[in-house]
Amino acid sequence: MADATGAVRTDPLLRCESRLATVSGAGAMILWAGACSPKYRLGGGSVLDTWQELSAAVEDRLAAMSSSERAVFAAGAAERLMSRHEALPEEDRAPFTMSLRPLLNSVWEGSLGDSTAFTAVKRGMAEYMLGEYYHNDGQDGPDDADENAAATTLYAAQAYLFECCDFSVWASRRAVDAVDEHLERLAEREEEVPELAEATVAELRRQLRDLDLIAHHSEDLHFAVPGLPIGTSIRLRAELRTPLSARD
Repeated sequence: MADATGAVRTDPLLRCESRLATVSGAGAMILWAGACSPKYRLGGGSVLDTWQELSAAVEDRLAAMSSSERAVFAAGAAERLMSRHEALPEEDRAPFTMSLRPLLNSVWEGSLGDSTAFTAVKRGMAEYMLGEYYHNDGQDGPDDADENAAATTLYAAQAYLFECCDFSVWASRRAVDAVDEHLERLAEREEEVPELAEATVAELRRQLRDLDLIAHHSEDLHFAVPGLPIGTSIRLRAELRTPLSARD
């Protein structure tokens, strides 16, 4: 990944503690404060305070969770963005984003207890990192991995592989950043569009509800990466993947 100076990060684990990250190697920066984040466009007053409080609550909850729980959360955020992208007209779908569906499915399988999925996730990330979309060319390179669903899927895969809290936090922030784009698409279709502040707060409240649901299954998820009995994995798919994938 390229940092703010353009230097390449060859190992995500070496900079896991950093508060800056690229959009999974796309060359475009996600700042931890997020200069392009909706909080800079919401205006002042109580709404901004609510946004900040909710965002801080999500990140505090993630920091307190196990790595397995965080991987499930990131997968849920990625799934909602991916399914929304898949529902776009064919001409609006990004080929690179669509190509990441098998990777996201493998992240789900692994994070819910199928230990054999680790290899598929590892290979999926390796293919990405060896491909043209992982680069240090900044804005001169392809930006396909900067699409919201693609970036969040890559964060989910890294949350699963590297067990680092930052990746799940970045997945959360990407889901928040994606609110504005979603509202623009609704406006283009002449559908009813809520205020950005309202929609952003709703996204963060959704994330907190998801975290509550995941925490309810913390005992099972604690052993998910080493592997769970197949019956437990099947149950978790119904009790976690289905509700976490639902779009509001």
